[in-house]
This record gives sequence, structure tokens and C-alpha cells, in this order.
Amino acid sequence: MRGDETTQEIIVLAYGMEEGLRGFYAEISGETDDPDVAELAARLSKIEDRHKERLFDLYLTLDPGLADREAFEADIVAGIMEGGFTTAEFLNQNRDAMTAAPDLLNVAMMLETQALDLYMRYSEKTLDDPGKGVLYDLAEEEKGHLTRLGRLMEEKV
Repeated sequence: MRGDETTQEIIVLAYGMEEGLRGFYAEISGETDDPDVAELAARLSKIEDRHKERLFDLYLTLDPGLADREAFEADIVAGIMEGGFTTAEFLNQNRDAMTAAPDLLNVAMMLETQALDLYMRYSEKTLDDPGKGVLYDLAEEEKGHLTRLGRLMEEKV
């Protein structure tokens, strides 16, 4: 992010990060032998799908002429997760730290915290007033994600 993104560019960037994280969780779900980790990762992946849906719907309010999701997704930078890591990089560096459900939840909380920080920092930098609002809203959503992850952690520990 440069700091002077339009609201639409911010949504596209956020959508790409949500897709990167969704792919990360899907990869974990598919490769683990632990059914608890697989179920949790699949659940987290579905949550990221819902985040993407919300961002796409928000984008449509700014560009109602866009009717094709494929056209929207053509501008998405794939493979970047919240926190700025590529999906492959992060998975390779942290695979061993996610062998149990509480470990995966710790990683998820770290990533959501990084996204919260990113959205807050860029809300202060962006010159686009509607973009500031979108970034604040995204930060608030990340706070909500952290709350839900905390509840999941309480269930798993």
C-alpha cells in the first residue's frame, strides 16, 4: 500500500489479503493429519470467504456497473496474506508451529492483529475520505475476528 489508494483500490487489496489467508487455511486443512486442525482450518477458510463476499458487496456499492465477479477478481493480487506474507512463504516458515488447534488459533490471532494494525496505520495515511472509512470499518471487523478467535481458543484449550 502506498497510502494514497482510492477506496476501490483499498477494497481490492483487502480482498486479495483475505483470499491469501483463505488459501492458507485451505492448504492447512488439506495437508494435516489432525482432524481437529483440519476442521478448524476449514472453518477459518470459510470465514475468509465471507469476508471476501462482504468486500465484493462493498465494492459493488462504489461501482454498481460491475456485474461480473471474475472481472473484479482479475485485478486481485493473489497469494498475499494479511500481514503481507505470501501464502507459500508463511506456510513454509510456520508449518511446524500449527500442529494442534490452539497453535493454529495463535497463528490466526497473530495474522488478524497484523491486519488490524495495517488497516489502522493506512487509515491515517490515506487521503481518500471514503477510503479512511473503509479502512476503519475493516479494522473494526478485524477486532471482531479477534474476539471470535479468542472464544474459539477458550473452547479448544
